[in-house]
Amino acid sequence: MPVSRLRIRQLTLARSGDLVAERDPLRPAGRLLRQGDMDASYVDLADPSHLEFDYLRWIRIVLRAASVRRVVHVGGGACALARALAAEDPGGRQEVCEIDAGVLALAREHLGLRRAPGLRVRVAEGRAFLAGQRSATWDAVVVDAFVAATVPRRLVTVEALADAARVAPLALINVLDNRATRDVRTIGAGLASAYPRVWALGVRAGNTILAGAVADLDLDRIAAQAAADPSPARLTRPEAMALLVGGTPALRDEDLPAA
Repeated sequence: MPVSRLRIRQLTLARSGDLVAERDPLRPAGRLLRQGDMDASYVDLADPSHLEFDYLRWIRIVLRAASVRRVVHVGGGACALARALAAEDPGGRQEVCEIDAGVLALAREHLGLRRAPGLRVRVAEGRAFLAGQRSATWDAVVVDAFVAATVPRRLVTVEALADAARVAPLALINVLDNRATRDVRTIGAGLASAYPRVWALGVRAGNTILAGAVADLDLDRIAAQAAADPSPARLTRPEAMALLVGGTPALRDEDLPAA
């Protein structure tokens, strides 16, 4: 979920609470889902492979490099990434867990969310869904969920990330942070407790993709492709990430406020 960067005034299609579906006047098939003052999702009804948000393109670069086909998406919005991956590989499996039924209802009515081969969308809390999965069931877990501009803490505790590592050898988490990198360091420390290799793609302030992996990936290839993106991202390698998160305490379930 990036901070709003589509500067030209969009055309409102529908409102539901703080959710707004809009049409992009510069791209006839473009549809934007906004939540409050944040851009939550953007899809092109005529081209499901189009990913408007830079951080989603960065995630796709990593997933392609890892040759994954079975992905759990925690946080859905209009399911732009899952729809793009399903269109690219209908024989794969994209499972989306979106906790807000209202988001999916608006996406179905105004943002072209439909049944498609390789795509399943459910109203579900992502951590609870992963807890019910058998070990090594998935190739990757992608966490792109926010409350305001923060990843829900129950998704990034040591215990939650250990469960992600149990079901998938690769986890990617979209983090929105400033130059202080407090969230990047905290969530990175949690990933390091669950995965032996942790690295990042992103910029100094804004969206950062944190990656936890069991196996080595071709980081040179990923770095080159991310640098060539229309919105270039810099790769922070495992050694540099270890220095960045060193001494930062990871979040644990016991640190969360009582429900």
